[in-house]
Amino acid sequence: MSRRIKAPKPDSEPQLADYDDVSCEDCGSGHNAAKLLLCDGCDRGYHLYCLSPILAAVPNGSWFCPKCSHHRKLKRFPLVQTKIVDFFRIQKPSIVDETVPRDTRKKRKRSSSLAVSKKKRKMLPFIPSKDPTRRLKQMASLATALTAAGAEFSNELSYMPGMAPRSANDPSLEKGGMQVLSKEDTETLNLCKRMMERGEWPPLVVVFDPKEGFTVEADRLIKDWTIVTEYVGDVDYLDNRESDDGDSMMTLLYATNPLQSLVICPDKTSNIARFINGINNHTLEGRKKQNLKCVRYNVNGECRVLLIANRDILKGERLYYDYNAYENEYPTEHFV
Repeated sequence: MSRRIKAPKPDSEPQLADYDDVSCEDCGSGHNAAKLLLCDGCDRGYHLYCLSPILAAVPNGSWFCPKCSHHRKLKRFPLVQTKIVDFFRIQKPSIVDETVPRDTRKKRKRSSSLAVSKKKRKMLPFIPSKDPTRRLKQMASLATALTAAGAEFSNELSYMPGMAPRSANDPSLEKGGMQVLSKEDTETLNLCKRMMERGEWPPLVVVFDPKEGFTVEADRLIKDWTIVTEYVGDVDYLDNRESDDGDSMMTLLYATNPLQSLVICPDKTSNIARFINGINNHTLEGRKKQNLKCVRYNVNGECRVLLIANRDILKGERLYYDYNAYENEYPTEHFV
């Protein structure tokens, strides 16, 4: 199983100034000072969890409150086919007829990973919306979110100079070993990738919620055990991200030697996985929302992270998974 991860804290942290008289502009309380964030523009205070959307951690560098940041209205990506095709680098349709495999269903499980039953279960490819106009709207919603986040679209792991090389992504380094994706399921994953390359998109739409920020909804029924998306971005060593204030890093390789552990950083290049929110796993109601599992696999000798439906997801239902796997490391207690 995989999880979202926060960067490790530096060995020494600067001493905080005394702001005993500061209270949160939203709730009026001055309690929980460690979670109280001061605006660099007006010196007003806000609890991380009182902001909309909330922040998971105190950001590095300057931060400005909603009043000082003068948020502009979200700029929608134009619903123009040529612009969307260029943004996602969609290839010309292939004349090869690839039929979507029939739904074969039985559950798969592994300790500290996805649950499986005795009979091995096959993963399903996503089924795109039939209406081309609807697919354009789905893609435009993702383009809007990526543009607002200042990121470029990518559907693959990226290996950039100065970060971890591709050779570092070695599943044999995984502490306790990593499960291997079967040949049949690998073919299903590759089918999903090829469909996306030619514009046959997963039935997902990105929406903006004032409390949760960008979040993802199903735009048609998604069946249990469907490959929804892969978590992608730049691959780096966890150790290099000591001072990273990003809240979207994902564990890629949990190595026996911590210096070999890898994370996926989707701040510069990413896909729709970046905008899928986590559950509040401190409450029963929060845990009931989970409809995806996040799992790491050895795929042809490379670690990959897949988001897979763990039950049927109805049209209009928002997608959620558990950001925490091995331990409660990611702060989700204030998630909606």
